[in-house]
Amino acid sequence: MARFGDLDHSPTAKPVTHLEPEPRLPSMRLTDDLTNPRAILAKGWLFLLLGFLAAGGLLALHPGWRELTLLAIAIWAFCRWYYFMFYVIEHYVDPSFKFAGLTSFLRYLQSSKRQA
Repeated sequence: MARFGDLDHSPTAKPVTHLEPEPRLPSMRLTDDLTNPRAILAKGWLFLLLGFLAAGGLLALHPGWRELTLLAIAIWAFCRWYYFMFYVIEHYVDPSFKFAGLTSFLRYLQSSKRQA
């Protein structure tokens, strides 16, 4: 079995006349939108894993029903706040607002304070 770096000395081997550059993957900057569906799903699952690891770490440091309950309430409340920023404002309060992240929501709040 050939290993990486072994040369092919068989009689049917094609001679190497030039080295072709390896195809480059398209580069992506951190500011670009993520468009690959598999990458988006992987990112979502990694967020879920990170949440479980963080919650597990907190409960390992301070085990108890009171801590578990407070952590569950905090997670639920932050999820509802995010839903409020993402969905409720856009669909029920101001249909012209298009959510594009936390900074866009903060800009929306600043502009609505000036108008009020």
